[in-house]
Amino acid sequence: MKKILFLVLAAALIFSSCVKKDDTQGTVLEGNPFFSDYGTPFETPPFDRITTDHYLPAFRKGMEEQKAELEAFIGSSEAPTFANTIKVLEYSGALLTRVGGVFDNLNSSLTGEEMQRIAEEIAPELSKHADDISLNPELFERIEVVYDSRDGLGLNTEQFKLLDQYYKGFVRSGALLDENQKDRFREINEELSLLSLRFGKNVLDETNTFRMVIESEADLAGLPPTVISASSEAAADAGLEGKWIFTLHKPSLIPFLQYAENRTLREKIYTASFNVGNNDNEYDNKAVAARMAALRVERANLLGYDTHAHFVLEENMARVPENVFGLLDQLFTPALNMAKAERAEMQALIDEEGGGFNLQPWDWWYYAEKFKKAKYDLDEESLRPYFQLENVIDGVFAVAGKLWGLQFEQRDDIPKYHPDVKVFEVKEEDGTHIGILYADYFPRASKRGGAWMNAFRKQYRQGGVNITPVIVNCGNFSKPTADKPSLISMEEALTLFHEFGHALHGLLSDRTYPSLTGTDVPRDFVELPSQIMENWGGHPEVLKMYARHYKTGEPIPDDLLEKVRKSKLFNRGFAETEYLAACYLDMDWHTLKSPEEKDCLTFEKASLDRIGLIPEIIVRYRTPYFRHIFAGGYSAGYYSYVWAEVLDADAFEAFKEKGLFDRETAGKFREHVLSAGGTDDPMVLYKRFRGAEPKVDALLKRKGFLK
Repeated sequence: MKKILFLVLAAALIFSSCVKKDDTQGTVLEGNPFFSDYGTPFETPPFDRITTDHYLPAFRKGMEEQKAELEAFIGSSEAPTFANTIKVLEYSGALLTRVGGVFDNLNSSLTGEEMQRIAEEIAPELSKHADDISLNPELFERIEVVYDSRDGLGLNTEQFKLLDQYYKGFVRSGALLDENQKDRFREINEELSLLSLRFGKNVLDETNTFRMVIESEADLAGLPPTVISASSEAAADAGLEGKWIFTLHKPSLIPFLQYAENRTLREKIYTASFNVGNNDNEYDNKAVAARMAALRVERANLLGYDTHAHFVLEENMARVPENVFGLLDQLFTPALNMAKAERAEMQALIDEEGGGFNLQPWDWWYYAEKFKKAKYDLDEESLRPYFQLENVIDGVFAVAGKLWGLQFEQRDDIPKYHPDVKVFEVKEEDGTHIGILYADYFPRASKRGGAWMNAFRKQYRQGGVNITPVIVNCGNFSKPTADKPSLISMEEALTLFHEFGHALHGLLSDRTYPSLTGTDVPRDFVELPSQIMENWGGHPEVLKMYARHYKTGEPIPDDLLEKVRKSKLFNRGFAETEYLAACYLDMDWHTLKSPEEKDCLTFEKASLDRIGLIPEIIVRYRTPYFRHIFAGGYSAGYYSYVWAEVLDADAFEAFKEKGLFDRETAGKFREHVLSAGGTDDPMVLYKRFRGAEPKVDALLKRKGFLK
């Protein structure tokens, strides 16, 4: 069923070119790369041959083909079986899946005006197509017959899970609604797909619109030379020689907030960052978010759920909203108390310097950095020379090699969609091909912010043949300058390890059915493979392997590692509080019980006031730019990162007990987590690896909440 739901999500997430609806003939159709084998190594997408004109014809032909495939077996006189119903449904729509894999990814990393126009055109068509499948009574009747006889079919665990997923997925997609309700359900889905698309576009466009041009060198006081150099190059690229440009992209924004002595300019850029989507202009998202929240309530109510959160969490490990709030409540109070103590320390520093003002949100990063340097003699910029991007990539590859024997070979013969991208073939220890990994780590105007993993093609088996995965990791890390390579922060290095964990989840998948492979697992389980990798990324033994000075090649010195260790809990209160506040905000939007549209800012303020968020901390994602929940798949699910932290802290204890690179433990983790996909209940999979359910103690200790 996830395959069907993916089509709706794709409509909300993808961008492409604009071609008129009847333009499916002639050269565009005949020369369309999606309509035949690619003829590339490992059948990777031929980006050098794909043009924007190819997408709409491929999507529409894909929908036609899937419709014909399903009609053929829906009208069959044969009694429904797993093979002639569930299996046929699972493998239907191959062309649609193929073009969607490319389209969905380039939506995020290489968009433009044409890409955005076609997204608006294709979104309602994809939504209708998905609903035509999930609301087809004859199709559901066949699925129901198979489901009702499931116990006597002799299905294996994976087949049983697939059947269960399809039946429940159709029910959750409206199969049991009456005709009037189905009509309304379709309308809601179509409107949501367009609104989600609009929300993401607004965030991207407004983020790209802002730039702070500095003309006086005096206004650069405090900034490290690498930051000044990068901003100078950005200005030169924009035709503003002799000036400096700062943007809302994190490699530009965060260093400015950390080091710029000019408080007025810090306020200017920080205010711009937390007002994205909230400027009452063409990019404003307040009404969009409120409308989406209301529609989600209405849809959940149609399906018999109290709230959208109840609908979402039913399929997650958390199960019900009360469990999510229980976890958040357990963590928020100690995090907030820690943040208040940090606030007091920084205010004392301001007063000691004779600042004469109260700490504000745009001051937090700056004084946190000063305080860290004063207390721990640690300056983040002193770490950057040891985190050359290429060395970090080598480091994460080395960890995967030690744990699972994986090999990574750079391939220059495989087409790529942008010059910044690097392509690697991933192999087993014996040289057996596993899959392809694209690494795309630098920001650009055509790329959304943040870091993520996705698949151009998932792993699955069909007709006895193993179809290998084609995976992509994306980031927005500090770019190289004219005189220096890409030197990233330690936080960026850990982010790279995090996304690589997701990549491993996709690459090491080893199951049969596409809907159950790779990262197709409950939202609050999918972050386990990514977050556990951060443990290796920051471990002293591993840092010694890859954190080497970009000039001398010397490993990071022990005294610097000791400073990092001592400062590990520094600013933890701030980081936890701003994140947990966003979790509460997400849950509050999605535990609404009635579908009236709320005033966005009033609702947000009430949510944050209720938990006592202090004014010096802005929630990590304010509603108007909260892409995770309004333009992504994390609605009623942003808590999953902390839920998975419970899992990863407990799971990493197994490696600490047996050895950092213990092959037996790594093998069990690969078998029961990385390779298993969604073929069983996630808690069952976790217990097969760990031998018991996870305990929260390891996480509380790691965060400094338990001694």
